[in-house]
Amino acid sequence: MQVAQDKGLPIPYDPLKQYLSEVSRYPVLTREEETEVATRVFEKKDRVAAQKLVISNLKLVVKIALEYFNTYLNILDLIQEGNVGLLHAVKKYNPYKGTKFSTYASFWIRAYMLKYMMDSWSLVKVGTTQSQRKLFYRLNKEKQKLEALGIYPAPKVLAASLDVKEEEVEDMQKRLAYTDVSLEAPIHEESDDTVLDMIKAGEDVEEVVAEREKNAILALKVGEFKKTLNDKELYIFEHRVMADESLTLQDIGEKFGISRERVRQIENRVMKKFKERFKGEMAELDF
Repeated sequence: MQVAQDKGLPIPYDPLKQYLSEVSRYPVLTREEETEVATRVFEKKDRVAAQKLVISNLKLVVKIALEYFNTYLNILDLIQEGNVGLLHAVKKYNPYKGTKFSTYASFWIRAYMLKYMMDSWSLVKVGTTQSQRKLFYRLNKEKQKLEALGIYPAPKVLAASLDVKEEEVEDMQKRLAYTDVSLEAPIHEESDDTVLDMIKAGEDVEEVVAEREKNAILALKVGEFKKTLNDKELYIFEHRVMADESLTLQDIGEKFGISRERVRQIENRVMKKFKERFKGEMAELDF
């Protein structure tokens, strides 16, 4: 930086450092203030209070985003997506349920970030394996865990620990780029706080997000399967196989003017089709 100044050149603009500098100036609410402001938002839909709740928690978004500093290259993208999650949390938060707002918000902030990263890399899509999702969510945590135990996290060791192939670990490590954030740099001139000081673990929601993605994939595949069924098969599939409260064979038989045994035969045929279609895919989705 100094060389650039000596030559009379402009100092490169660092948008992340600038954002951190701005965010650090907003005070965090006390528990009492947070409860009072959140109650105004919940009961009166107070926009001024909602804005105050958002602004006072912008540092929380940054802290969570920085947990992924060696997972995702553009931290500002994650912060932006985390801010969307924060807005969602403000909208949905119920202060009377006893959960701290920061705890509740952490869930949505992290969920929005993880969903964004997965969508960006197109890792979660029809055909994506369970091992890839496991790697995405757990690779860095597993590395840190092994290092804490004094074990060098070589791809072979990580693969054995995560129960995936060594090549998959190597491939995922190539995907996870290291950011150039200076962790020891002060976030602004008037503060001794560094980027490293902003890092703090939030609520662990990786498994929740993974479960949602898995269910979304399953719903898509089931929807495609339904298109292969005729009217009787579809009705039986929806009202016998997938229903929380299944219709009786007698009810379905009366609807279509067929015997109970015929309904049973159609149901068995549908289940056979279902199992054949999803053989192997359910294993990939870890069902």
